[in-house]
Amino acid sequence: MGLTVVDMARRTMLSLCGVRTMPINSFDDYPMTWRPTLDRSGRALYRTLAARLEADIRGGALRPGTRLPPQRELADFLDVNVSTVSKAFKQCELKGLLSATVGSGTFVSYDALTNGRLISVAHGGLTADLGATVPEPSGNAALLEMARTILAEPDAEELFSYRALRRDDWQRDAARLLFCRCGFDARPEQILPAPGGQNALTAVLAACFRRGDRIAVDDHTYPGVKTAAAMLGIRLVPVSMDDAGMDPVALEAACRNEPIAGIYCIPACHNPTTITMPAARRDALARIAETYGCLVVEDGTYQLLAAGERAIADRIPARSIYFISLSKAISPGLRMAYLAAPPDYDAAISDALYSLNVTVAPLMAEIAARIVGSGRFEEIAAEHRRRTAARNAIVSRHLSEARCRGGGTDIFRWLLLPEHLTGEAFERLALERGVQVYAAGRFAVGKTVPLRAARLSICAPHDPKTLERGVRILAELLAE
Repeated sequence: MGLTVVDMARRTMLSLCGVRTMPINSFDDYPMTWRPTLDRSGRALYRTLAARLEADIRGGALRPGTRLPPQRELADFLDVNVSTVSKAFKQCELKGLLSATVGSGTFVSYDALTNGRLISVAHGGLTADLGATVPEPSGNAALLEMARTILAEPDAEELFSYRALRRDDWQRDAARLLFCRCGFDARPEQILPAPGGQNALTAVLAACFRRGDRIAVDDHTYPGVKTAAAMLGIRLVPVSMDDAGMDPVALEAACRNEPIAGIYCIPACHNPTTITMPAARRDALARIAETYGCLVVEDGTYQLLAAGERAIADRIPARSIYFISLSKAISPGLRMAYLAAPPDYDAAISDALYSLNVTVAPLMAEIAARIVGSGRFEEIAAEHRRRTAARNAIVSRHLSEARCRGGGTDIFRWLLLPEHLTGEAFERLALERGVQVYAAGRFAVGKTVPLRAARLSICAPHDPKTLERGVRILAELLAE
């Protein structure tokens, strides 16, 4: 039963004092935001309740941002133990459907219904795809040339053999060049290869955190960390941002109020807001991580395309894991990443990578290492920066720079919308006119109210003319 002797005594005392109380299990006039029916035929009521809650969220009966009834009140309503409600809420929270904050209550996450897979789906009549984040395609020719050279060599057949995951010395030396270029002086023995940035991130989360651990993230962040965390049962704690990135005051408050085990951040060309952290902000986050014993997971995906600044990992190497993906800086088809971890985490991450992949495709690893080791990646990155700057100039001609954040070598822009347009509505209207963009709600974390904004991937269109057609349509839409 949900009512204990203490509950009954409390009701009696309130009644004697003249305080109006509800009749037991009579909630007809009580303003509860959720009144579920509970099938009691199952053996584990908390699982049944969790399934009902998930179904009502996904079915639209509970909208994002809805505050759920306090657990004790819901337990009274359902005539179950509070622990039943608590377990059900926790199960849904670990799936990313709920966001609970001490002192504020439990809310349906604003991103509970958004699609975290940001690979554009083909639509008939699409004029311009400004959705999926990819670099402009000039690096593909260099990769094709390198692949042809490798496949023409006498021992090329070995690249199609089955090999265990290993770290060849020369490939690690090549990867070290990338880390140095990104502002982190990684040691060769720290470096591990992975088949892409999302793969590296998932392996790190699986190896370094436990189910139920809390990781602080920007309140709008890369959707891949949300999907991986939900899969692994890791809780993401949204931290507000300002014009310099994650707010250290808000981060420190989160660390004081909750057991924060880690911090995930994108210091260069933040996805989706385009913010690049200045040195002072990186210093502040490093100090907080050391003070509270948090492990920093630093995503260097866009650092190769940004201006040089030392990585947070270079400030606190013993408390940082840094990874670099080549798909955004060189070519989307180059599914390779490198990560560097402190010795205490090396074995666990290596085991996680083995469990996920067994090995990295030898041909992909060879192409990546030669592109980097030969110095060709510098030429490719320089050409990317030049062409991306030209694309950004096109965007800035049609969209106000005050409204459309980013520019220079950023491969996406963050479009702030007028008061009458939500990001979700703008995404829908743009798609109706043949332009794919992604609304802020896809990036919002937990109970964070999505900004009135949308992300534009300016290098996704194959040529600048297609980009200009798409941006012109967006400008016309904003002017209406």
